[in-house]
Amino acid sequence: MTEDRRVEAIIVGGGLVGLTLGAALAGAGIETLVVDRGPPPKALAPEFDGRASAIAFGSRRILEGIGLWPLLAQGAAPIREIRVVDGGSPLFLHYDHREVGDEPLGHIVENRLLRLALHRLAGTLPHLHHAAPATVETMERDADGVGVLLGNGSRWRGQLLIAADGKASATRTACGIAVRAHRYPQTAIVTTAVHEAPHRDVAIEHFLPAGPFAILPLPPAPGEPNRSSLVWTERSALAPALLALPEADFSAELARRFGDHWGRVVPSGPRFSYPLGIQWADRFVDHRLALVGDAAHVIHPIAGQGLNLGIRDVAALAETLVDARRLGLDIGAPVALQRYAAWRRADTAALGIVTDALNRLFSNDRPPLRAARRLGLAAVERLPPLKRLFMRHAMGVVGDQPRLARGLPL
Repeated sequence: MTEDRRVEAIIVGGGLVGLTLGAALAGAGIETLVVDRGPPPKALAPEFDGRASAIAFGSRRILEGIGLWPLLAQGAAPIREIRVVDGGSPLFLHYDHREVGDEPLGHIVENRLLRLALHRLAGTLPHLHHAAPATVETMERDADGVGVLLGNGSRWRGQLLIAADGKASATRTACGIAVRAHRYPQTAIVTTAVHEAPHRDVAIEHFLPAGPFAILPLPPAPGEPNRSSLVWTERSALAPALLALPEADFSAELARRFGDHWGRVVPSGPRFSYPLGIQWADRFVDHRLALVGDAAHVIHPIAGQGLNLGIRDVAALAETLVDARRLGLDIGAPVALQRYAAWRRADTAALGIVTDALNRLFSNDRPPLRAARRLGLAAVERLPPLKRLFMRHAMGVVGDQPRLARGLPL
C-alpha cells in the first residue's frame, strides 16, 4: 500500500472550469489536486474542441485575479457591440459598450486557447498538483475528510472533494446526487467563418425559426484577417444531414443563414456539433462535496453564458474556501459548503429560466409570438435604462458578486 499524499482540495475534472478552480485555489495557497482523465496533448489539439466562449466582463476580472487573463489577452477578441436581430425584421436591439462605460461588454476566446493558457498557468503554481492523464478508481468521504485512489496506484487525502467532471459527472452520480434534465430538439453546429468585411468587434445574435444563429468576433489568423466563430442552432433531425453536406453545399447553407452582415462568407476549418439541453443537479453540495460548472448546471447557449456561470462558480467557491481557511476552519465543513450553495443557486436558477424562456420564445415562427418578440426588441431599444440593465446583466456585473468579479483580490 502506498502512503496517502495530502492536499486540502481534490478536484475531479480538469476541463475549463475544473482547472480554473484549481488555479484559483492553488494561487491562494490551498494545496490542490486536479485529476484530469484526458491526456494533455489530446485536450490541447485543435480538433478536440472547436468552440469559442464568450467571457463576460465580470468573468474577465475573475480570470485577471487568478493570473490567467494575461496569458489569454492577445488571442481574445473584444465585444464592443451586440446586435440582436429576429429573422428578417427591420426591428432590432443594439448594445453599445459606450452606453455603460469604457470597457468591452466581454471577449470571445477560442476554447483551445483557454486550455493552453490554463495548462501554462498550472505549471507555474507550486500548490497545484495536476494529474493528467489520470482516473479516479475509488473515492471515499468520511467525517475526517475525503480520499481518492487513482488509476496509477497513488492515494490522496484531502478535506473536500469537488466534482468538475461535466454534465455526465461520474463523481456526482457516485455520490448519489440526481439531476433534472430536458433535451431540446436542437443541435449546435459550430464552425469558423471567414468573411469579406471586418466585424468591427460586433457580435450578432440572429434568431431563426430553428434557433439562434450567433456570429461571434474572432481575432485575425494568418491568411484570414476577418474571422468569426459561428454557433448555428439547428433542429436535431436536420443537423446530421447539414454536417454531412459537401463543402460547397454547406457553404451555401451557412451563407443563407449568415446574411449580408459582413459581405461574402465561407466556412473555414472543421465542423463540430453538440446536442443542446438544460440540466440541474438536485443539490450543489453534499457531505464534503461541491459541484461546479456543468456538473452542477447546464443551460442553453442562447445568451453565451454557460462558461460564465462556471467561472462565477469558481470565484464563489474559491472565496468561500479561502475565507473558511483564514478563520482556521475545515474547508469541507457544512458551514462553508452551504454558503456556496446558497450563493450560486439564485444566479444559476435565474439564468437557466431566462435562457429557457428565450429559446422557447424565439425558436419558432408562430405569427403572434413573432410579432410580440419583435415589438419587445424594439421597445427595449427605445428604453435606455432598461437596455443598460440588460447590458450589465450580460457583462456579469449585477447581483451579489464575488470579490474576484469586483476586481478585488481573493
